[in-house]
Amino acid sequence: MISRRQLVVVITAAGVSLSFASLAQRPSRLKRVGILAPRPKPPSVETDITYGAFVARMRELGHVDGESIVLDWRFAEGRYERLPGFAKELVDSGVDVILAMTPPSVQAAKAATRTIPIVMVAVGDPVALGFVPSFSRPGGNITGVSNAIDDVSRKYLELLREAVPGLSRVVALVNPDNPNVRNIYRQIEAAGRAMGIAVSAVEANTAPRIEQGFEAMRRAGTEAVIVQGDGFLFVQRALIAELALKNRLATMFWTPEAVRAGALMSYGQPVSEDYRKAANYVDRILKGAQPRDLPVDQPTEVQLTLNLRTAKALGLTIPRELLLRAGEVVE
Repeated sequence: MISRRQLVVVITAAGVSLSFASLAQRPSRLKRVGILAPRPKPPSVETDITYGAFVARMRELGHVDGESIVLDWRFAEGRYERLPGFAKELVDSGVDVILAMTPPSVQAAKAATRTIPIVMVAVGDPVALGFVPSFSRPGGNITGVSNAIDDVSRKYLELLREAVPGLSRVVALVNPDNPNVRNIYRQIEAAGRAMGIAVSAVEANTAPRIEQGFEAMRRAGTEAVIVQGDGFLFVQRALIAELALKNRLATMFWTPEAVRAGALMSYGQPVSEDYRKAANYVDRILKGAQPRDLPVDQPTEVQLTLNLRTAKALGLTIPRELLLRAGEVVE
């Protein structure tokens, strides 16, 4: 027989034991990923081409927002001047890692911290931009995913010349708020001089300025437009494709998502794949890896994508040789 006092002691001890067990099983503070996004907030992050690709890959790696991690988003709504303030907010809040999308975001994050890990994505040449000293040995608190925009921009004119007979006048559509502008434009301009093609620049960082830019291109007798790799211009890909078709201009983008939206052609890799790769870096850092030890990812394949519907609407006949080189053809 057990006395009432003994029963109370047993129950109390069992309760304390269960409490300690539950505490031991309860996860520690959730890891926090600060995200600097230069674009406007989409209706749904999960279904967005780029943001959704990152979130989906994080889930595949076992990181679910609100359960095992916290994704702390900062949307600049296309106003890059807001990024430095957002970067400081994330640093002051003590995030464990920052995902910085496009060069302006990386620039802001780099200025805000030298200790919190930064994973960059949608960046052309991070060495030329001063983000890392080398691809193989980042050395500091920044690493991530680069794209081939800087490396392949010279090819843009060559491909356009094959698609547009007698091509002589091309405009580079650039976002002046993006620090990568000068690197890309210099390469396109140099290639144009070597090929006897006049290259000029039109700046646009708002939708109305894009429309004004196309009006200026039409008046100048422009035959084709090369769209600079940029987050804002990516969001406006459908508008750009529509205006180019209306003004009978061939368009060259850096990503196939734009060709599926109506642009004539692209030469580069899917943007969504870069964001999945960025999630791999965030995962490794959350598990203890140091940015300085993670080489910057460089693309190994560049794909040509063509839109035959757009070509037909422009009255262009794409040469068979070009079609055979395409990795994707939209018909």
